[in-house]
Amino acid sequence: MRRKLMAGALAFVMAGSLVACGGGEKKAASEGESKEAATTAQSGESKSGEKKHYKFGYTCMDGTNPFFVTIQDKIKELVEANGDELIVTDPGNDVTKQISQVEDMLSQNLDGLFMNPVDAQGIIPALDLAKDAGVPMVGFDTEVGDMSYLVSYTGSDNYNAGKVVGEDLVKKAPNGGKIIVLDSPTMQSVVDRTNGFMDAIKDHGFEVVAQQDAKGNLQVAMGIAEDLLQSNPDVVAIFGGNDPTALGALAAANAAGIKNCMIYGVDGSPDIKSELASGNSLIEGTGAQSPVSIAEKAVKIMYDYVEGKQVEERYPVETFLITADNVAQYGTDGWQ
Repeated sequence: MRRKLMAGALAFVMAGSLVACGGGEKKAASEGESKEAATTAQSGESKSGEKKHYKFGYTCMDGTNPFFVTIQDKIKELVEANGDELIVTDPGNDVTKQISQVEDMLSQNLDGLFMNPVDAQGIIPALDLAKDAGVPMVGFDTEVGDMSYLVSYTGSDNYNAGKVVGEDLVKKAPNGGKIIVLDSPTMQSVVDRTNGFMDAIKDHGFEVVAQQDAKGNLQVAMGIAEDLLQSNPDVVAIFGGNDPTALGALAAANAAGIKNCMIYGVDGSPDIKSELASGNSLIEGTGAQSPVSIAEKAVKIMYDYVEGKQVEERYPVETFLITADNVAQYGTDGWQ
């Protein structure tokens, strides 16, 4: 159970318009751009009439997480299908390493950067570097501490993903009981999910006997859950901030011989769906999202922006509950 889960003609066009606008205003090319440059950007062609080729960077918090593997693969597929280049990095949940990797990518004259932070606040120095370099950033899945750095953001409705899980728990445990929460306070997406979950179960008789940072990682979650279950073997449920966390808790519960505990995750990963379809797992449900949809939207936003089109500040992606009752609709061999 320990499985793991850009060119030259465009540079000055972007220089004055890379930081996101405030409020609900749309992003637009800066007023200082010449009409000729704006026309060139919108057409996606150079002055010679040739198609521009872009170089984008990509960073996510954990490149071994299947959710991010799916996003990375889809973004790479779409960018390369357009004849462009994607530079991929993986900081392994180390924000210091992520800042260094972003600095290295920026030295390669990027035309744009797909950004998913290890730490919402800790990543700010890297955002400053990108801003100073005039590189537009499209955020995905997890917000940064100051969203004005981004030209746009797309991600799941994470609050709702946690909320639907909490609502399911309330329905299935009407008398409440002891629960464990395995979250990740540096990951805004997980914070939002946890908030949704906690709001849903509020005033329904549940007692959080432990709440610890599992860092969104299966092995970390497994070790924490092993310890927590020794002192709290009677918990009625465990909430994991993502599916790898839930799978880590599942491994720990199985090893401890726990028979009556409902374990929830958030993602809708193939592994979790397989557990739900098995009919004999402690996995009770997952607040599902679509990494494919997030990747497709992120790429669309990036190309629209670098080609001079307007983009909105935010593009939400729907989340919903998957349980054993409806898992057959979504299949177990891939992401929805």
